[in-house]
Amino acid sequence: MGYFIADFHIHSKYSRATSKDMDVENLSKWAKIKGVSLLGTGDFTHPDWMKELNEKLEPAGTGIFKHSYTYYILTAEVSNLYFKFGKSRKVHNIIFAPDFKVAQEVNTYLRAYGDLKVDGRPMLQLECEKMIKAFSEISPDIFVVPGHIWTPWFSLFGSNSGFDSIEECFGRETGRIFALETGLSSDPAMNWRCSQLDRFALVSNSDSHSPSKIGREANVFKEMFDYKDLMEILKQKDKDKFLFTVEFFPEEGKYHWDGHRNCNARLSPKESKKVNERCPVCGRRLTVGVMHRVDDLADREEGFVPENRVPFKNLVPLDEIIAEAMGIGKETVGVEREYNSLIQRLGNEFGILLEIPETELVNNCSPRIAKGIIKVRNGEVEVTPGYDGEDGKVKIFKEGEEGKGEKQLSFF
Repeated sequence: MGYFIADFHIHSKYSRATSKDMDVENLSKWAKIKGVSLLGTGDFTHPDWMKELNEKLEPAGTGIFKHSYTYYILTAEVSNLYFKFGKSRKVHNIIFAPDFKVAQEVNTYLRAYGDLKVDGRPMLQLECEKMIKAFSEISPDIFVVPGHIWTPWFSLFGSNSGFDSIEECFGRETGRIFALETGLSSDPAMNWRCSQLDRFALVSNSDSHSPSKIGREANVFKEMFDYKDLMEILKQKDKDKFLFTVEFFPEEGKYHWDGHRNCNARLSPKESKKVNERCPVCGRRLTVGVMHRVDDLADREEGFVPENRVPFKNLVPLDEIIAEAMGIGKETVGVEREYNSLIQRLGNEFGILLEIPETELVNNCSPRIAKGIIKVRNGEVEVTPGYDGEDGKVKIFKEGEEGKGEKQLSFF
């Protein structure tokens, strides 16, 4: 049917631990490969990236810009670090700006609270509530989405430095928040357990630090929108226009379960509570993961589905499906060759994962890759949960299921 897919939260080459290829040209190239229609620019707070965006993006509607085949919207992530209610707080927020003039005014304000040149995601000695109030005075069209809200170390509800409610964090400015980012370690179903989140739109983004990771989580819309349309769609949770989100299997996230990586200790929330959140090997405090934190704040049982919700689909990236089907590593030349071949024949990654009929997949892929894609669509996977910074692992094929991998597949 042809979706309009948006990934609002990425980073540029000016952020720490980010690929040097995160420039406008590579972002546009990979967005086309992935089937992502619109990208958040990320990092507009960084002066060098702001200059590059100004030079290379062209206006394409109200608050929307374009480079090559890809649309952009001005976004930046900031890290708010401060002390409140007797505790150190560390919260990441995604800022959306309607145009370059307003974005520059945002930067002028933020410079008083941190050095914007040091990192594309700057650290600011600034309370969230105070920041939101200041933005409302700059422009009513700025909006903020709290980022990856359950991540233990830097988030709204993080177990180590977050809050127990949105009101605690944003105070009198809470009404200006209308969307939340679920993050890689949680999906909407986990968030639906908390009734305090019912009024918010739940968005999902890649938080990508390299071009190939664009779209690993994303938001799927019926058609293109402009900046103010987006604000209304999110405020109203308009299910006619906001169709669904694309999610990792949340167990893949680095902080899904509790654990202590140094001791290879991975524990479910139930197991963790039995040992008082202490590592069963060394006795140190465990890193409390997303599932545990959700469980603590939830007022509903698992499986609760609210009426007014935007649905979601769990997917596995195409290169991971190919790698397991071939029985080789994801970063190998063989996987790259097969990935490029499939993109050439079938269009783009989201088209392959979401839209192309099964018969067409079977006719254009090896039987094992086609089966892997279909199994992922049907949710027929096993996932070992991630913990304490260690990625979870998805397994699509069971032991002995239709061969041991096909290493020579590029014969179509």
